[in-house]
Amino acid sequence: MKAAPIRHSKVTDELGNTIQIKLWEVPQTQDKPHGFKYSLAYIVAGRREIGYDDAEGKGDHRHHGQKEEPYTFTTLSKLADDFLTDVETYKRDQK
Repeated sequence: MKAAPIRHSKVTDELGNTIQIKLWEVPQTQDKPHGFKYSLAYIVAGRREIGYDDAEGKGDHRHHGQKEEPYTFTTLSKLADDFLTDVETYKRDQK
């Protein structure tokens, strides 16, 4: 099975920043035991400030600025909720 796209969206929020979400269904492997490949990013002034992804060989993880830490993937819905919560927290902290 090839990677099957689930969602690819790129929108500009009320502050002029970009929210980009890319999701694919992929075969389950040791690297992708949940059967998904994903990349969610909040981009401010051309720079990723918040990010969630499962890049090859790195496993599930998230980015906050320059900081990178492991992320425990459970479901696509929870992934989206966690990402959007981090984006809202980032926006609130920038005020």
